[in-house]
Amino acid sequence: MSSPVLPLPDEASCPFGPHPEIDALRERRPLTRVLCPAGIEAWLVTDYADVREMLGDSRRFSSSGGATGHLLASTPPDSPVEEGDFARMDGADHARFRHLFAPAVGTAKRMAEIRPMVQRIVDEAIDELAGQAHPIDLHRQFAKPVTTAVIGELLGVPAEDRKIFHRTAEAQFNNETTIDESSAAKQPLFEYVQDLIARRRAEPSDDAISIMIERGADFSDLELVKMAAGLLVGGYDTTAALIAHGVLALLEEPAQLALLREDPDVVPGAVEEVVRLLGATTGVLRIAVKDTEIAGTPIAAGDYLVAMVQAANHDPAQFPDPGRLDLRRDSRRQLGFGLGSHLCVGRQLARLELAVVLGTLFRRIPGLRLAVPFDQIPFKRNSPITGPERLLVTWDEIRPA
Repeated sequence: MSSPVLPLPDEASCPFGPHPEIDALRERRPLTRVLCPAGIEAWLVTDYADVREMLGDSRRFSSSGGATGHLLASTPPDSPVEEGDFARMDGADHARFRHLFAPAVGTAKRMAEIRPMVQRIVDEAIDELAGQAHPIDLHRQFAKPVTTAVIGELLGVPAEDRKIFHRTAEAQFNNETTIDESSAAKQPLFEYVQDLIARRRAEPSDDAISIMIERGADFSDLELVKMAAGLLVGGYDTTAALIAHGVLALLEEPAQLALLREDPDVVPGAVEEVVRLLGATTGVLRIAVKDTEIAGTPIAAGDYLVAMVQAANHDPAQFPDPGRLDLRRDSRRQLGFGLGSHLCVGRQLARLELAVVLGTLFRRIPGLRLAVPFDQIPFKRNSPITGPERLLVTWDEIRPA
């Protein structure tokens, strides 16, 4: 009997949660075997406790297959792990890269240092909207410019050069991208970052690349290139989509939006709740390195597993009434940024961007509202990233910063 095909997002019917079939499979024991679009069979893991167990144990479950290899033919899970492929490394090899990332993008001290920069970028983006005819597409005309500017300034990439990582990101986050197309999209970015690293070696600055160069004397140029390119690509539409999706969810919940406007202290919890409700890519791939089990299901060494993180974040056993946006909910144990040794290195930056946007956008544009009925909002297709493809909004006034 053949395995069922892995259900992919269908946001026309579930804009704020996982595919309905995933919800139905959560309670199923033993685990379900599914056929992934890349052609491999894998165990589907959807329960919160099971996903936590899987992501938190790198001794049993390896990341060598890659985070999205089950979705994108451009990253086949059986391809060799090459120099600098830190996302597919485990143990000390992976920790070596994380220790270099942390001072550049991952510490509370660093986030405090760059918060004024993020606030300036968000205010400038809102000021830019004031001069435009509306309705506008909040995803394309606000969220993407904000996240592009933040990651660009963080790494010292001039505004006129940032389209190069847009093109790479759009290829990487398209399920229909072929291996050849993915390689072709990466090459110009790698060449650009290589040149940027050479310039920073000659003239250091206070940007993230300079910090990594200074602290990474034992890192090769290729390793540094892949780290910097990963930050540029990973920080582009993942956070922009989450911003647009979060704004949409708040506009659909007036009571929660009013709470956000009235009580600035709600913002940190709101960030975690938005990530819980809406965050995470479609799934995370792991490979069993030894015979083991999850939820009573025997897992053989070499078996693939797909952790459906968004399904775990909608597990009612962990988060009651999980499809409801509740800004006062304690969502600190949400798994939208992963868990364990592969916890997202850019999570603090994403939190900072989302916090500044939520704390600023609705204060400066109090009458922000949808410009079209909800059922006319198109959602992303053929992408592991969820969220609206376009989000048309309008307003009455924009207040000064």
